[in-house]
Amino acid sequence: MDTKDFMPDEAAIASIKTDLQAYEADRQKAHGAVRVRVPVFILLLLIATVLLAYGINDFADPYEQWRSTPHIYLYFGALAALFFLYTYAMKPATDLQASFRRYMLPIVFSFIKDVRYANGVTPTSFSRLPKEVVGSFNRQSFDDVVGGSYAGFPFELYEAHLRQKAGKSDSTIFKGVIVAFETVVPFPGFLIATRKSGAVASFFRGFFGNDTTHEITTGIPALDEKYEFRTNNDGAARPLVQGRLAQALQYLAEAWPEQPSRIALHESDGFLLIPVTKNFFELPSIGTPLDFDAHIRPIIAEMASILATVALVRKVQEPDQSPND
Repeated sequence: MDTKDFMPDEAAIASIKTDLQAYEADRQKAHGAVRVRVPVFILLLLIATVLLAYGINDFADPYEQWRSTPHIYLYFGALAALFFLYTYAMKPATDLQASFRRYMLPIVFSFIKDVRYANGVTPTSFSRLPKEVVGSFNRQSFDDVVGGSYAGFPFELYEAHLRQKAGKSDSTIFKGVIVAFETVVPFPGFLIATRKSGAVASFFRGFFGNDTTHEITTGIPALDEKYEFRTNNDGAARPLVQGRLAQALQYLAEAWPEQPSRIALHESDGFLLIPVTKNFFELPSIGTPLDFDAHIRPIIAEMASILATVALVRKVQEPDQSPND
């Protein structure tokens, strides 16, 4: 499936550019206010500090001019005041920046039907994610959460950081983007394609007898070296693992080569996990003028690429159409 098929049309892009220009005017206004407020506030604090220091000199010992104990307290107080004044002077920019992603991302993704955006909340689909696809974790956090429907299927996409913390040890289990979607044809059971575990992990899984799944291979050495395919329904899983699912993973390896992407199918639920370390929908700081081609188009293209991949993955069980269809 071509990523271009999932890019917004020219009318949608024109609407995004119009909203972007309006928002950019507010950003520049806030940035201009900060450029005036910061030096003025710092200058006023400096003048007040110098005047107070001169006043203390009138009572200080002649040998302790500018460095008496009251002077020292004044200097430390001025440093503390500098922090609070700087924070206050930056308030127009920080307030706007706080709403930046909440305002901009729905605009950027306005071509998605019923688009919704949240930040830092637990996605509704996360509780249905098969834990076998990521492994054991006891800490979780979420950044951007985008939901909606496009090209005929609903989805929920979110940035997740899953960690295992034990005492002073804190290891990252998964960091990246998770996309939840509804499969075209429900899978009877569950099937996961995840990063290949080591021989030790496989030994203990079998030794303790708590694993009722079976491992399947694709027959493609490059994939079987990276991936472990496990299922509780061999008959339904084998044609997928050795067919369209393998093709989807090969595409994922080309599109996101950083680490092996993962896939989980559980009845009507499908999950695509793309490990990435960067902020997936990164936007520039408020001091940088927004440019559609430099800052917004890459975000749209990234989302279009994900949606195209999801569309491919969710159809891995779809029956092949006959030439007469």
